[in-house]
Amino acid sequence: MADNARAKRLADLIREVVAQKLQRGIKDPRLGSHVTITDTRVTGDLREATVFYTVYGDDEERAAASAGLESAKGILRSEVGKAAGVKFTPTLTFVMDALPDTARNIEDLLDTARQSDEKVREASAGAAYAGEADPYRKPGEDDEADEVVEGDETDDTAK
Repeated sequence: MADNARAKRLADLIREVVAQKLQRGIKDPRLGSHVTITDTRVTGDLREATVFYTVYGDDEERAAASAGLESAKGILRSEVGKAAGVKFTPTLTFVMDALPDTARNIEDLLDTARQSDEKVREASAGAAYAGEADPYRKPGEDDEADEVVEGDETDDTAK
């Protein structure tokens, strides 16, 4: 088993090599400049690497980029092997990163919350408090419920 620092260094190297090769070395039109490598993770034994990527475009471009990455997997693995200099070059698995979809979903939820807050703000614009403006007791205020008169206490056991 390799240590985590070595696996992280290898993952960073794989990310850089794959991104550079996609940008300059592979002539596949399906892998245009709209493919971005976002993250890379390597298993503890350094045998398998998962490369996360995003594609900005519609579903057809995503499917084309996925097919292009699968066809270029061998070339990319060879380049990683040359750059890494490890005994065993990790196998590459390409996974579509859900980051853009998740970010879009979060933005939609935040917009919904902003609209709801605005409706509440408009509804409460002319509203008044149901009781006093400050319902909490302050130190030093007299309260009849807290005062105890000495003669009012009855003790049934004293009889």
